[in-house]
Amino acid sequence: MKLLVCLLLALTAVISTKADRVLLLVDNLNVRETHSIYLKYLQDRGHTVSLKSADDPSLALIKHGEFVYEHLILFSPSVEEFGGSINVQEITKFIDGGGNVLVAASSDIGDAIRDLVTENGFEFDEEHTAVIDHLNYDTVLDDGKHTTIVGDSKFLLDAPMIVGNKASVGPVLFRGVGLVSDKDNHLTLDILNAATTAYSFNPDSPIQEYPNAVGKGTLLVGALQARNNARVVITGSLDMFSDVFINAQVNKVGSSDKSTKSGNLALVTALSQWVLKEKGVLRVKSVNHHRKGETKSPHDYTIMEQVEYTIAIEELKDGKWGPYDANDVQLEFVRIDPFVRTSLKATNGNFKALFKLPDVYGVFKFLVDYRRVGYTHLYSVTQMSVRPLEHTQYERFIRSAFPYYASSFSMMFGVVIFSLIFIHFKEPTAAAAKKSE
Repeated sequence: MKLLVCLLLALTAVISTKADRVLLLVDNLNVRETHSIYLKYLQDRGHTVSLKSADDPSLALIKHGEFVYEHLILFSPSVEEFGGSINVQEITKFIDGGGNVLVAASSDIGDAIRDLVTENGFEFDEEHTAVIDHLNYDTVLDDGKHTTIVGDSKFLLDAPMIVGNKASVGPVLFRGVGLVSDKDNHLTLDILNAATTAYSFNPDSPIQEYPNAVGKGTLLVGALQARNNARVVITGSLDMFSDVFINAQVNKVGSSDKSTKSGNLALVTALSQWVLKEKGVLRVKSVNHHRKGETKSPHDYTIMEQVEYTIAIEELKDGKWGPYDANDVQLEFVRIDPFVRTSLKATNGNFKALFKLPDVYGVFKFLVDYRRVGYTHLYSVTQMSVRPLEHTQYERFIRSAFPYYASSFSMMFGVVIFSLIFIHFKEPTAAAAKKSE
């Protein structure tokens, strides 16, 4: 027994370690010094980070049909071709298998990163371009080209699970290439937009044509959650994660306010927690359904019965599963289309509903399809048959049929009277008729 317990504990430790493996690819190993705060944050959160050069010939995401890592961070914007077996197709396969990816680029962007981002519903501007804003730049960190811009937290996506509390996020420093999202892709999310005065262009070239991205259409940070719940975060600024930008005091041009601490640490922390699935993860713990007043699930139901449905939902918080608290979870009772749609009442993570089955028989499904921005897609289906009433279950006397009952009994009564008259009535014979005369 003790041996079995030890084996289970060892297996749990292996699984937890496996779930925290992160591959971080860089152009230059100096990232250890320039981005030390962010790297320390990853390690402090319990992740095992493998920092390698993007052209390392030993790189691999998949070995023997299994993923070597669960998360991939690309701090290698200028890479033209990854080393080892890693390429855009393998990273796409990694995402299709449930892996999570964080991509940070810069104005010096290579084809590998550009192609990968295009595969995920976004598109970077041309090489050597940058996001420029002559009215929202930092007077200390900017080099005179107005490319070190100050992003306002009011342009953040209203999704606390992804960006944290917007009120607590200060101005965000950004220096890099602009991003444009594919509006036909309904899975993409615009996390942080530029101000209306911003545009994307080459700062060293005169503007002779209309920029590819202008105003709020210029995206600084974007994200995507695939249908298999894999997450991707894309930003055009590697400097946004740097120690300089995290520790900087923002000095916005034309601002009368004193310099304030940048909100880069708060934003990159929230984004990393989300993309590495430290938060916003839901799962179904159990599902139960039965007739009202009973406790066990039947083999089938009968039409018009009262049914009680319960689903237990858990949320991952700080590495532990706990009850999920919400008041917007709905249940659908579906055959082809929903026959019943009702809200579930929450009690400590248990969501319940009591409803009456429709007067229609067939094969139905208890369906909970929960989609909320920032959370994993929760989908639960339980199939159940609904049969018609047995011949012993029908109501014997229906009030609306009383006229038909009356007509039937009146017909029967008439037949009896007619029979009595017909039997006992005798027609007089001819002799009796003469005698009576």
